[in-house]
Amino acid sequence: MEHKHQRVGHNVTEEPWERQIRQTDGYCFTMVEDEEGSLPVLTSGCLGLVGSEFQCRDTGNARQRRALECCTDQDFCNKDLYPTLPPLRTPGKTHTLSHTQYKRQESRPHYSIGLEQDETYIPPGESLKDLIEQSQSSGSGSGLPLLVQRTIAKQIQMVKQIGKGRYGEVWMGRWRGERVAVKLYLITDYHESGSLYDYLKSTTLDIKAMLRLAYSSVSGLCHLHTEIFGTQGKPAIAHRDLKSKNILVKKNGACCIADLGLAVKFISDTNEVDIPPNTRVGTKRYMPPEVLDESLNRKHFQSYIMADMYSFGLILWEIARRCVSGGIVEEYQLPYHDLVSSDPSYEDMREVVCIKRQRPSFANRWSSDECLRQMGKLMTECWAHNPASRLTALRVKKTLAKMSESQDIKL
Repeated sequence: MEHKHQRVGHNVTEEPWERQIRQTDGYCFTMVEDEEGSLPVLTSGCLGLVGSEFQCRDTGNARQRRALECCTDQDFCNKDLYPTLPPLRTPGKTHTLSHTQYKRQESRPHYSIGLEQDETYIPPGESLKDLIEQSQSSGSGSGLPLLVQRTIAKQIQMVKQIGKGRYGEVWMGRWRGERVAVKLYLITDYHESGSLYDYLKSTTLDIKAMLRLAYSSVSGLCHLHTEIFGTQGKPAIAHRDLKSKNILVKKNGACCIADLGLAVKFISDTNEVDIPPNTRVGTKRYMPPEVLDESLNRKHFQSYIMADMYSFGLILWEIARRCVSGGIVEEYQLPYHDLVSSDPSYEDMREVVCIKRQRPSFANRWSSDECLRQMGKLMTECWAHNPASRLTALRVKKTLAKMSESQDIKL
């Protein structure tokens, strides 16, 4: 489809000006709303091509007092729009006016042309309650059409978070002047092989499969740990609960990191660590010595990065044990299986890891296989007692890439 125009708009609901850019094929707008006795709220943004001209006219029958102005003549044109709230009306007049407008809408003939044929088009004046009631009374039981749902989702402006659970958040938002509650879900790919823990229990590995699991896992960890700048950027993130049960295996034998429920991010602008309020703690078996003895510097982001690397060293050990060499392979076991119980206490782990400074043992066969010997060296440098001595995720990634090259393996 050829669009007549594509504009860049200003969105005042976001933070830095550099990030307040939105491209659209429709109109850009600025709207001022009366927030029930509070100061008026100003919002700006851009609308999609379909229906935007009609939505720009839709102010008369809003439940809140508001004013809306639209433009489409140049980039950032809505920066120069200054809508003014209409004067307050008496309750009686408001009631009569809304009744008259409703009757006009009801009796208006419907022409089967243009936008009204488009299932994504939502007529002006329709409230979310109206749409839900229509979908429930349609008899199909399927709810709103998918494209209508998508259209609404694009038009909703998030205002503030009002609730949060382990798997979702609830936000107060605005849609066409109405205040709505928006529940956000996290939807991810499904990986039928399950977690790395499940996979290793039932699968033995050759050298290539071992390196693929290890390399893809540390690549994901490296991505988490790295801050990326720009419009598609991300902050540096530390996982804080790395273990084989929190890594998933894809069909192609590569891994991806899951369950970021304990993750912390680094805010580079203020040099602060953003730690979400959470009563959960990490898995004791995988905790580094500085967490077990409570010496970790919680204000220093690099402390969390190095804690992740200790846990990753244990994961490398789990992977390497399942690699066949010379026809020999060890059965799957959790780290420290021979030193602590199946559900160790903090005191158990502190004694083994901090006081005795013990680590998982290597099978004798590893010394006669060059690849397994190098894997052993890698994990030893990851789980070093001193956090500053541990390898970074990037260093482990580069080392595994060199090991693959030397084995003539393409990952």
